[in-house]
Amino acid sequence: MDTFEAIRTLLAVRNYQDKPVPDESVRRILEAGRLTGSSKNGQPWHFIVVQNRDVLQQLGSLLRSGSYVAQAPLAIVVAIDNTPYAVSDASRAIQSMMLTAWADGLGANWVGFGGLDALKPLLGIPAAVEVFAVLPIGYPRDIITGHGKKRRKALAEVAHREQWGQPFA
Repeated sequence: MDTFEAIRTLLAVRNYQDKPVPDESVRRILEAGRLTGSSKNGQPWHFIVVQNRDVLQQLGSLLRSGSYVAQAPLAIVVAIDNTPYAVSDASRAIQSMMLTAWADGLGANWVGFGGLDALKPLLGIPAAVEVFAVLPIGYPRDIITGHGKKRRKALAEVAHREQWGQPFA
């Protein structure tokens, strides 16, 4: 799958098959995050791979908006250092990981956005590091229909040519 096709068709997946994710795919997903560009090459991210069923269950119970993490075969917890650009940099890395998972036939979703301190003791994350997000990943349980059918504003509403108000289209 080429990059544009992955972006065009990427959908959030919240239901997963009870099937392990191959180590090769996990490594590719992590490498995609690691290789993502960052401000001043700071690379302020840390990726914690969780595959233990008991820990996944605990994650699901601790995440207010992501209880479905408990049924995923894999979750990547993204933590960030306290730097000015960490949120932007980690967001870029998360998108890279989600697109790589999608290209490998896996579904993912972004759960949380900071405020996840309750996960620190469970995963041994130091106090000075912020838990930023959790990415449950797995093979979609259901056949995903509507690949690429997204409700988005028209290009003319969001893209301008030369100056504001001059539609690109």
